[in-house]
Amino acid sequence: LREIMASLGIRSINELVGRTEFLRTTTPGYRFDKGGLDLGLLLKPAHEMRPGVATYSVIKQDHQIESRLDSRLLPELLESLRTGKPAEVATEICNTDRAVGAILSYHLSVAHGLEGLPQGTVRLHLRGSAGQSLGAFLAPGIAIDLEGDANDYVGKGLSGGQIVVYPPRASTFDSHVNVIVGNVCLFGATSGEAFIGGIAAERFAVRNSGALAVVEGVGDHGCEYMTGGRVVVLGNVGRNFAAGMSGGLAYVLAEGFEDMCNKESVDLETVHGDEALWLKQTIQRHADLTGSKHARRVVDRFSGLLPKFVKVFPRDYKRVLAQESANINVPVEPQLPKPVVSEMVDIEDALVDESLLSDRVQKLDKLRGFAKYRR
Repeated sequence: LREIMASLGIRSINELVGRTEFLRTTTPGYRFDKGGLDLGLLLKPAHEMRPGVATYSVIKQDHQIESRLDSRLLPELLESLRTGKPAEVATEICNTDRAVGAILSYHLSVAHGLEGLPQGTVRLHLRGSAGQSLGAFLAPGIAIDLEGDANDYVGKGLSGGQIVVYPPRASTFDSHVNVIVGNVCLFGATSGEAFIGGIAAERFAVRNSGALAVVEGVGDHGCEYMTGGRVVVLGNVGRNFAAGMSGGLAYVLAEGFEDMCNKESVDLETVHGDEALWLKQTIQRHADLTGSKHARRVVDRFSGLLPKFVKVFPRDYKRVLAQESANINVPVEPQLPKPVVSEMVDIEDALVDESLLSDRVQKLDKLRGFAKYRR
């Protein structure tokens, strides 16, 4: 690179940024007037149009961290985050308050590492409309209760914390037919819990690998590429549900679900036995935490509604369970998750071949939320 830069008379990368006059087409004789695409305006150097304009970063960005909601709450909660002394805070939230809980999770992780604190040690009672990424990377020990609604990415990278979202207590509308959180909630979640008292928009729990979630309906592409955890859906779903899902389990109570599910990698089964008991108890927890009338109706009529629940069981995950069962000679039945940290095997860790194994030796560490842990 240095040789090429020297041949162009360039002394640093900063001088090279934006110098589109050095670009050439890779196709000999390329002519836009002979049917090609004219890239002239796109590649015209900015410094020719506006002499003296900056073409690389020359002004340090001010993220105004000190004005964020987490930073305003930190003085009141720092002792609890460090010592584990229980604390609760109630405050208003608006849609410019983004990634609430992330800075608090950082301080908790610095003090207590991956294990965090007991569930609900630090609890935030929020009211209003939350901005993007509410509860992003939320660590074990922090719980967020939101009375209101939230934008996209709720619980992004959820790492052991608990998130509860429900409509205003004074509202009269039915929660299970109204959207309450935005797109891509619980993307990449690894552990923790989320109870959503309403419908989530598109791509709910995509790449979830260990979190438990209960929601009252989802948009298109729910549980896409999911590799672990459990998701309970108490309402209708959009198209392409479970596309690429290779691990974890989903339990869905929806009309016409089979037509909306992508069955390329999953089987659809009934729910029975201990799993049915766990499902009822989980829905009861959801009703208690969110105040959902819809969830209470499901619990009250659970025996009659149980045959309508569909268990979405990825074939890869089923095969792994069968292999483990053959090794220890016990019936094939997925282990029910604990309340906060799911012990369900991440399918990406379960399916390891020789080619992946040699590469993994070179990558001994992995990031989960704000804490490093050994593979």
